Amino acid sequence: MKHLNDLNPAQREAVLTLSGPLLVLAGAGTGKTRVITQRMAELIRRGTPPERILSVTFTNKASREMLERTRELLGGRLRSRPWISTFHALCVNILRSDIERLGYPSRFTILDRGDQESIARTVLRDIRVTEKSLRPGDLLSMISRWKSAGAAASAAADAAVDDAEFLGAMGYRRYQEKIRAAGMVDFDDLLGLTERLFNEHPAALAKHQQRFDQVQIDEYQDTNGVQFRLVSALVAEHRNLCVVGDDDQAIYGWRGAEVSHILRFAEHFPDAKVVRLEENYRCTDRILEVANRLVRHNRSRHVKELRTSRRSAAGVRFLEYPDEQAEAESVVREIRFLNKQKQVPLRDLAVLFRTNEQPRLFEAELRRAGLPYVLMGSQSFFDRREIRDLLAYLKVLARPEDEASLLRIINTPARGISNATVEKVLTRAVGQGASFWQTAIEAVDGGLIPVKAGEAIERFRTLLDGFRARFSSEPARMDVHLQSLIETIGYEAEIERQYKDPQQQMVRAATIDELVQAVGDYVQRAAQPTLEDFLADVALDGRDDEPDKDKQAAEDAVKLMTVHSAKGLEFPRVYMVGMEEGLLPHKRSVDATDAEIEEERRLAYVGVTRARDHLTLTRAAARRKWGKRRVSQPSRFLFEMQDEEEHALAETASAT
Repeated sequence: MKHLNDLNPAQREAVLTLSGPLLVLAGAGTGKTRVITQRMAELIRRGTPPERILSVTFTNKASREMLERTRELLGGRLRSRPWISTFHALCVNILRSDIERLGYPSRFTILDRGDQESIARTVLRDIRVTEKSLRPGDLLSMISRWKSAGAAASAAADAAVDDAEFLGAMGYRRYQEKIRAAGMVDFDDLLGLTERLFNEHPAALAKHQQRFDQVQIDEYQDTNGVQFRLVSALVAEHRNLCVVGDDDQAIYGWRGAEVSHILRFAEHFPDAKVVRLEENYRCTDRILEVANRLVRHNRSRHVKELRTSRRSAAGVRFLEYPDEQAEAESVVREIRFLNKQKQVPLRDLAVLFRTNEQPRLFEAELRRAGLPYVLMGSQSFFDRREIRDLLAYLKVLARPEDEASLLRIINTPARGISNATVEKVLTRAVGQGASFWQTAIEAVDGGLIPVKAGEAIERFRTLLDGFRARFSSEPARMDVHLQSLIETIGYEAEIERQYKDPQQQMVRAATIDELVQAVGDYVQRAAQPTLEDFLADVALDGRDDEPDKDKQAAEDAVKLMTVHSAKGLEFPRVYMVGMEEGLLPHKRSVDATDAEIEEERRLAYVGVTRARDHLTLTRAAARRKWGKRRVSQPSRFLFEMQDEEEHALAETASAT
């Protein structure tokens, strides 16, 4: 057991519990990733074949880290590998083998967010709903909510509570018809169709139940209803399920996560063992006192108390400023002093806020002070225009009938096919229920579009056909083919045309190189590379919906981020700003249910526990709103965090 000597007693108990249902309540900074990977390594040491272990995470990055750590623990010896993936990647794997039972093609296309918005916009136009009545993003939010709740398109209208939702239900039905007819699925479908497969085809469920002897779920507090039912179905036979999470860090209720799953785990699995990890290795004792005091006010939680051996003389500071401008100026002034006079690296400093509007003043002050900063989570790699353009080319090569992607690239870079030409062909195609390509040929013959435009369309189709053949016949050279495609269409010249600044051109060109490298990396690790599987990987990576936070956090710059973006990170010095009613807790929650206030309190708790050594909580006595100065109320969480002595001090002192 020497290999477990670096674990504390609770961690060791979790690692050595290898059968039956197990709930590991892992408080902030208590080493949950170490427990998950050590437990997986222990299962393998004791004879469980690696490929019969399923470990589910919520991001692809976490999956890769978990596999690497498990390899290290076993000395790099893995004849086969455990199945470590996100819920969505697991469902893709299941559906690739069995989705035809549901009437879908096995090589279905996974829609990314951009594809979805394009289709939603078309759907709203088809049903004659203006963006003033319902925006594409709002329609997609409704559809996602209905799908997460298991409501089919045919049932959504009955569930509608107002006019907007009734329009949304109409849009949902049309949206689902469109994507199904094109052999496409969205992210919610990946989960929903897998659940449907399990419910309607017992043989398919049995096949996948028999694949795994052990199942682990990380961040269990973030599971939604469909994910919970999928897990329950997979482990129904052997019940060897280990879930790891922290109900005190359940902050994603707004996107369908249900904290009740972790709170009621023992009801779902009556013989479950519960292990509490309460030894915190991150924060000082003074920070944990504040965190424990705050979260204790939540009634719906597992009782636990974080503790640490890290003592500190520095208390948590509660500071008030006259207004939001003074708050930003003072915080940045202190950051500059710490950096210039005390040699504190900027990478050690983070400013956390509740809403995306708050960082504007801090950005302005940091620029004025000449201090570099990073706005964390500001743009995903997959959201960049050039990446979306080139991925659209690859999607059309993989699926010629993908018209959403085709319309994005048909004149990018410009090749003499005008918007008017595209609109005419598209209108006729919709009217006839025919494909864009077939209609384009008929449109030239019928004189609907100019001959030159028709010739340009034909040249473009020939180009795509040629590259489609290359990708199909030599999949192991996909990165080479992509580089050739970029050169053939003149995309780098397009970048030079769009961006006159040489620095911008260089950054965009580097982004393109990164995509080519990503294709090369995929080819190296895939046993049988295909363009369709690469695009599925990309879609699932894009689902993480954020840049590489660890890479950004390592930059020597002040970090600005929402508390949601800060989850999973830690910093020596943290400033939580805007601690006021209406900000944290958010105004949407102030007059809402106890459950929503409890989620806001958990969000504040997550923010507090990002700090390792120093924590400062600030608020403005007044803020400008609609051009007028309005008095702000201190966040109720400030009072809950302070003991009576600190509370009295905060009332009589204000920051200078």
